[in-house]
This record gives sequence, structure tokens and C-alpha cells, in this order.
Amino acid sequence: MSDFNQRVIEEFRANGGRVGGMFEGVALLLLTTTGARSGRGRTTPAVYVRDGARLLVFASNAGGPKHPAWFHNLRADPHVTVELGTPEGAVERFAATSVVTEGEERDRLYAEQTARDPAFAAYRAATDRTIPVVALHRLDLADPARHRAIADHLVTVHDVLRAELTALREGLESPAPELGRQLARHCLTFCGALHAHHHNEDSVFDLLERQFPELSDSLERMREEHRTVARTVNELEALLGSGAAPATLRAEFDGLATRLEEHFAHEEARLIPALTHSRVAPGS
Repeated sequence: MSDFNQRVIEEFRANGGRVGGMFEGVALLLLTTTGARSGRGRTTPAVYVRDGARLLVFASNAGGPKHPAWFHNLRADPHVTVELGTPEGAVERFAATSVVTEGEERDRLYAEQTARDPAFAAYRAATDRTIPVVALHRLDLADPARHRAIADHLVTVHDVLRAELTALREGLESPAPELGRQLARHCLTFCGALHAHHHNEDSVFDLLERQFPELSDSLERMREEHRTVARTVNELEALLGSGAAPATLRAEFDGLATRLEEHFAHEEARLIPALTHSRVAPGS
């Protein structure tokens, strides 16, 4: 992330969505996508307009020859997090699904934006590419069918990650010269998937907390576990590139695996009963 973008993000969050300088008075949101390669959350300021219940953002890249990185990310994973200033001077954070508009709809929406802001006509003139228009639809967790779908997806992703943990464990039995390569190969897949999964979970926890207030303490524990797991994964990745001794790699991995198994079990025990309406007693 550029230093400029980081300053804009910090100012946005500190001032209830208001930013000065070149963005003063501009309708701006923060868009967090999941890195297509890294699996980590990537936050970018973006100009937006409201279009009914949805928000529109434009992959203009200031008229550059390539689409911005955030657009490539949401094409790989359409689940995003949006931060938006409120009239009360706070910043609202919510999960959304992104949809890339096409054809006549895209052309109409971009033409309307150029009429509102001539800078977008200049962006269009500066590049040969068609500038995408992306619609952001707020995730609605009031629908019971959505609850069940989230529960099913949670179990599916956990099962995939558990299978990757098993593959990593098998790599631990490799001869010492092969151990680092075995772990590195599997971790490339596993670590990226884990980062992506936790980023997507974090983006819906605020909504789940409003829907199921009895889960507030459990959700806060899950957020903290995500941060702990992220630190552990970063340490493991650094070890894989450091030429550490096999015993050190095995010990580090054992600690990560234990934390993950406990974390998955806690999420499933607390979230699935609530999402499928077989409620658990608060504090259980």
C-alpha cells in the first residue's frame, strides 16, 4: 500500500469518513478486498455513488493502462468489506458482495458518472481499456436462508483447511532436507486460504453481533483468535524462509495446528447453532 493511501485511510477512520486535501467534499469509501495471491485483506479508498440500495465504485485507476489491484482481487473473490462515513460522524463497517456490471448497464452508469464528475471523462480518454463499474450490495443477514448458507460455508471451509493441516502434518515426517520444501509448498496454499477465510469472517462478524447479541463475547474471542493466528502464520512463513532446523519448524507448526483446531471447534460450536436456529444458551 502506498503511503498516500495509508494516510487517507487513517484520516478517513479518524474523522468519521471525512477526508481533506484533494478528497475534500468527495464521496469516499474504504473498500477491503481479499488479495488474490496473498489471501490478506487489502484496503483502498474509492470514490462512490449511491444507486438505489447499492453503491457503485469505478475501477478508473486515474486513467492508467491497467485495472487497479482491488478490481483483480474482487474478481477472484467478490466478498468485500465496505467502510462508510455516517451522518452522525462515525464510520460504519459492513460486508458486501461485489458485482461487475456489463454491457448497456455499465455504459449507462459510467456515462452518468462522467456527467457528475468530469474527471471520469478524462480517465476514459486517457486509457484504451474499458473502465469497469462495480456494484456493491450490502450483505443481508436477516434472511434465515442466508444464515444456513453461512453455516454450510463455514463447515466446508473448515474441512478444506483441516485437510490442508493433515497434508502439512504428513510433510513433517519428511527427511530433514525435504521438510522445508514440503512445508513451503503446502503453506503457500494453506496460509493464503486461511488469511482469506479469516478476512471474510471478520467482515460479517459485526452483522452477526447485531443479529445475535448473545454471541458478542464469543465473536470478540474469535476476532482475537484471528489476530493471534495471523501472527503465528506470519512467524511460520518467516521460519520457512530462514532455513530453521526441522525441530524448530515442527514445534512452530504444532503450536499453530493446536490453536487452529481449537479455534475451528469454538467457531462451529457457537456459530452453527445460532445460524441454524438451534440456539445455544448465553455463556455456554
